[in-house]
Amino acid sequence: MKTSELRTKSKEELRDIILTSKKEQFNLRMQMATGSLENNQGFREARRTIARAKTLLNEGTNDVKSVAPKKAPAKKTKAKEKKKD
Repeated sequence: MKTSELRTKSKEELRDIILTSKKEQFNLRMQMATGSLENNQGFREARRTIARAKTLLNEGTNDVKSVAPKKAPAKKTKAKEKKKD
């Protein structure tokens, strides 16, 4: 499924897509174990669909961040110069 198609979905629909893709991935894994899988392309597509949907879900939650303020940089101290005798 393309990212542009996924962007039109609601959060609940994205969660459903993730769930169905994980089930599909499991079924493909079982087919591979029994030797009845003919095309490995399904693994790649399921994995990428899951990743795309999860990315879009996380994009919506990052709008409001509660980020701790950055620490001030440490003060630089000059190295003591050795006195020559």
